This record gives sequence, C-alpha cells and structure tokens, in this order.
Amino acid sequence: MAGSVGSVDTRFLELPAPLPLDCGRELHSVRVAYETYGTLSPARDNVILVCHALSGDAHAAGLSSTPGEAGTRDGFAAESRDGTAGKALGWWDGMIGPGKAFDTDLYYVVSTNLLGGCRGTTGPSSINPETGKPYGSDFPVVTVADMVRCERAFLDVLGIERLAAVAGGSLGGMQALQWAMSYPDQVDSIVVIASTHGLHPQGVAWNAIARESIMRDPAWQDGHYYGTGSAPDAGMGVARMVGHITYLSAPALEDRFARRLQFADDIRYTIREPEFEVESYLRHQANSFVKRFDANTYLYLSRALTYFDAARGHKSLAEAFAEVEARTLLIAFSSDWLYPPAASAAIEEALREAGKPVEYHLIDAPYGHDCFLLEEARQTPIVRRFLNEGDHE
Repeated sequence: MAGSVGSVDTRFLELPAPLPLDCGRELHSVRVAYETYGTLSPARDNVILVCHALSGDAHAAGLSSTPGEAGTRDGFAAESRDGTAGKALGWWDGMIGPGKAFDTDLYYVVSTNLLGGCRGTTGPSSINPETGKPYGSDFPVVTVADMVRCERAFLDVLGIERLAAVAGGSLGGMQALQWAMSYPDQVDSIVVIASTHGLHPQGVAWNAIARESIMRDPAWQDGHYYGTGSAPDAGMGVARMVGHITYLSAPALEDRFARRLQFADDIRYTIREPEFEVESYLRHQANSFVKRFDANTYLYLSRALTYFDAARGHKSLAEAFAEVEARTLLIAFSSDWLYPPAASAAIEEALREAGKPVEYHLIDAPYGHDCFLLEEARQTPIVRRFLNEGDHE
C-alpha cells in the first residue's frame, strides 16, 4: 500500500560559483531551497529530480513541519480533497512516496524550488549582494535553460552526476525536456506531463494579461515594492484569477458551479460583490495566492515559460532532439486547452523522427490543465511501469 514520506523540512544550499545566464549576466551567491525523499543508493544512480510548475516550490511530498498560510496544492477543489492537511501537504504528494509513482522505496527523489522563485531559491525578492537591497525588477530575466543550469549546479554540490529520471508537469515538464537537451548524457529518462515544446499563442496571450495586471497596479512601483508597506496584491490577485481559469475546463466549471448564486436566492444588483459561486471561488483563490507568492516571481516565471521554445535555433523540433539520449514518457489530458494534447503529440512525432525512444499517453479527463495534479491515480501505473522498464534495460 502506498504511504507518506512523513514530516519533512526544506533545506537550503548556496552554489559555490556564480551562475551564468542566457541573458548574458551572472548571478552571484545563488541559494537553492530543496527537499529529498527516500535513500540515495551507494552508486548514486537512483536519483529522480522533480521539477515544479509556476506556483509550486521545493515542498513536493510529505507534511511540512512549518506549513505556510496557504498550501501549494493548487489543483481544482484541493481544499475539499485534502481537508485540514492541505496546507502542510506537498504539491505532488499523491505521486511521491513509498509505493507511489515515484517510489521512495526505490528512488531518491529530489525537489528544488526553481531559479527566480520566492520560496527559498534566489529570485527577485532576494537580496542583491551588490546593493544589499532586494533585486526587485533589477533581477535578470531568466529562462527554463537557466533554471536547469541552476539545478545542474545544485546537484554537482550534492555529488550527483547522473539522474535516473527528471519529471514534472507544465513548466516542470519544460524543465524535464530541457534537461534531456542540455545534458543528454546525464539523464536516463524524462517524464513530461501536461506540457509543451512551446506555449501556443493563446497561452502566451493569457500570460501577458496576467503580467499586465500586476505591472499596471500602482503598488507594483516598477518592481521595487519590498519594504514599502505596499505590494501589488490587487494586480496579483487578478493575475491569479486569469491563470487559474486557464488551468480549468468549461465542463469542469459547469459541473462544479453552473450559474449558482453564492449568497442569495436571487441576484442583488451589485457590481462590487461576487454574485455567482464561480466569482466567489476566484476571489478566494486570489486572496489565498497573494499570501504565499511574490508578484515579481510571477512575472519572471511567466516570462520564462513563454520564452521556452525547444526548437529555437534549430531547423525543426526533430533536429532539436537529435542529441537526446533519455527515454521519454509523455502524458497529456483531453480537456487541457492551455497545454493541449497536440503539443505532446508533436513532441512524440519529433522524437520518433529523430529515432528516440518515446511513449505517449492521452488520458481522457474533464478538469483541464489541473488534471496533472488531480489525476494522480491514473498517472501512477503509467509512470511506475515506464520507470520499471528503464531499470531493467
């Protein structure tokens, strides 16, 4: 029977050398927040790196000994699913632990907060060593490749040279793909869930709206709001509302909310207060999110995921995958319109054209992009079998 990894603490590690970035700048004194689950084998060959999506952090599994004001388990109806344990549970707890998809009886699972984050890893809210003040909008623009470069430098400090797998959903899946391209001889397999080789224009547009809502909030103060007593919570809340809706599907919203009113038997003729359950739900999501997430980090990570394009600099996606050595598992969900199944199918086609081992599974599920957080039970046997087959090659 699958179990929990138990109580865990987030740890921190400082990189010993400056980190070069795609934009041409370097970051000094980079700190990485991380957690580990399971036992590292004597040969150090059982490591799985788990990469999180935009709103995640290093706390991927188990119960945090110091839970925050709001949890990171952002899947649709997470609170009703998780109960009072939700704030302490890791964002992918259903997938990581003894007997689970990423089985900690077999693997040493490592999860880091990505570069540019606000949950312990160096990002815009961190202190700039050159000024002694938070970076704010002086933080350099980072890319998915920069995030992977940071993860590689972090693993070097731990003495881990090779990865049995890199896995993630959404932005985490982009990192897994980038790992296979940047370090082809250091990754045995990648698990790419509800992700893409490049966000399609509609996704780019929704992310642009979310960023604009933050930057047009007067409290953003050109990104230097730290210590002023005022933060762009209003703009950040709207960004979260926009983002959250893109993670869902029309059928899921219809099933959960329909046109039910929130507070009365009939409309109240108000423009200031939410009338419908779905409006109240979005306001709740916004209020919870601003308690735990930094607006500048949202700007930087949103920009990084829109920049990601696996084929950039190549004649084709197949050419971009020419050096990939990892086995690839792709999982997509039928109702995900933000990271649509067509994107995973395109990755599969390109990998096959490049002669690389790949398998693709499309799961029919109604919850939109959030399926990667909600459909854990249906993903687990697929991931377990894929990893097991890799172990016996």
